[in-house]
Parts: sequence; C-alpha cells; structure tokens
Amino acid sequence: MSMKFTKVPANTWKTIQLNAGILVDSFTPSTGAIGNILGATSGGVNFNSNPTYVDFGEDVDNVPANTKELKKLQGFDPAMSGNLITCTAAGVKKLLAAADIDSDDETHVIPRAVLKTTDFHEVWWIGDYSDENEDESAGFLAIHMKDSLNTTGFQIQSTKNGKGQMAFEFHGHYTLEDLELNPPFEIYVKAGSAE
Repeated sequence: MSMKFTKVPANTWKTIQLNAGILVDSFTPSTGAIGNILGATSGGVNFNSNPTYVDFGEDVDNVPANTKELKKLQGFDPAMSGNLITCTAAGVKKLLAAADIDSDDETHVIPRAVLKTTDFHEVWWIGDYSDENEDESAGFLAIHMKDSLNTTGFQIQSTKNGKGQMAFEFHGHYTLEDLELNPPFEIYVKAGSAE
C-alpha cells in the first residue's frame, strides 16, 4: 500500500540539483561554455538573494503589518559564500578585493587602501541539474553574480595534516548605470536532454 503523503513528484530526477558545482569567471548559458574556474571548493557553495522589504503600513493606524499593497521591495544584497582550497595570485587578488599583482613579480600581491571599479568582477556558480549531465546536452542551474566583491578580505585557516581553507563571501552590486530594473544577479535553469 502506498502512503498518500510520502510521495515525490514524478519528475524529481529530471529537476534535481546535483553535486557541489563550480565557480567560474564567465559562462555562456546558450552554449554551456565556461570560463576560468576560480578554484576548488570544500563544503559546497551557499547563495542567498537577501531581499530587503519596507512595510509602509507598519505604523499606520488600523492597518495590520504585512499588508501586501503597502509592501515594497527595496532591493537585493545577493551573497555567495564558501571555502576555496586552491590558491593562486589571481585568486588571492580577488579575495583581497582592493589589490594589485606586482608587474615585476607575478607572485607578489599588493593590497591597496583604495577600491577601484576594476576590483568588481563577475562570478558564476554552475551546478549539475537533472538526470542528463553529459556533454553539450547537460542540464545546469547557474547563478550569475554581477559586479561582485569579496567583502571578508583574505583569510586562511590551515590545519595539521589537512587542507588550508580560504573563506569567501562575494556580494553582487548595483551600478548607477542601471539602478531601476536589474538586480545584481540572475539565475538560469536548464534541464538536460538526451543526445
């Protein structure tokens, strides 16, 4: 006898996100082409869109809190966090945010006290999606963080007989060129298909 409330949707295996995914600096959803992998991670990656709402009715007499007509979405503060376990000079520069790589010594990362617009960059997380994950027909769930910046600085936790871990928390940022319509992130969901 089947249980009425212990079922799952029939398409579960076709609409499930699998594995830890990868972090890259660019991705083309239409072709599935990925750019440079930012590094290997440990423990997966966490994403939160972090919306902020204003309730214009909260102090109005005779209006209950959370009245939908008086609620306004103020904006998003998308954040992507996790732990990197691989390290390059370019990766350390991204984690420091305000930093440069010495033009005379590519192993030397120099922090600076001034943030530049060039310190903001694109970050994509792409995870396997659906039961079809081979070659060009692979399904994916992809999150694009626009104008992202690591806000925690460079940090490393080393362990005896273990891997060092560098925590990160990238935040997407709005731009003055496009404040009204486009939050600083977007999401793509594409089911895989048989070859």
